[in-house]
Amino acid sequence: MSATSGVSVRFWGVRGSIACPGEDTMVYGGNTSCIEVLCDDHRVIFDAGTGIRPLGDSFETGAPVDADILLSHTHLDHIVGLPFFAPAYTEGSHLRLWAGHLLPEMELEEVLCKMMAAPLFPIPMGVMGAEKAFNNFRAGDMFELGCGATVRTCLLNHPNGATGYRIEHGGGSICYVTDTEHVEGTHDENILALIDGADVFIYDATYTADEYDKHRGWGHSTWQEGAALAKEAGVGTYVPFHHDPSHDDAFMARVEREAQMVFANTVVAREGLILTV
Repeated sequence: MSATSGVSVRFWGVRGSIACPGEDTMVYGGNTSCIEVLCDDHRVIFDAGTGIRPLGDSFETGAPVDADILLSHTHLDHIVGLPFFAPAYTEGSHLRLWAGHLLPEMELEEVLCKMMAAPLFPIPMGVMGAEKAFNNFRAGDMFELGCGATVRTCLLNHPNGATGYRIEHGGGSICYVTDTEHVEGTHDENILALIDGADVFIYDATYTADEYDKHRGWGHSTWQEGAALAKEAGVGTYVPFHHDPSHDDAFMARVEREAQMVFANTVVAREGLILTV
């Protein structure tokens, strides 16, 4: 994605749990979570699922990259692409990685190094030539990035914890809220406060309401709950995200049609989708 003025977002991976490439997922895509946000010329990456590999390959070969990588959490589907992110091996790249769900028991560098260690992976993180900074915070904190963008966060309802993010820059706002499970009969007040009036609201819509009964306690939500939150918070565009790997293109097209009947400005996440604020 070329640099633009303002804030723009591009989807490189939209699935949850496990990558599912194939003929039945060619329209919406089969890579796991990865979203690229440009705040003017500054690059922010949400999550490092398998979608971060094609993102890395989209840059000029061997060119250094400067980016903040904000992780919702460290379940495997959200970090497994990091060892395959080509700019991480490029001298001169600067990567700042953030996580808000690990303290006080663990720290981010420790977790990622364990993933990239024998017998799980043959190449240790130390081989990466990029300059890396590992930033641990607590969900609910607010901080600023080097470009001046403000990042607000909140705690999400997910096994082992997860963090929701809101980026504000140049008058635009993008919220990234995955992985989280709603509580029936009420809305998560932390999420409502985070997304209030946001231009773009990306939400964990892994299941439909009919499917949810069989997946209680798994840490995921529905497109219906996302639409209700979008209405309540007065967001501009609602983006159902983190699609179940069993949901093929035909299923996702039905979800998009039905969701637009509830919240008109709904765009279901698909690989290659670009939204500009």
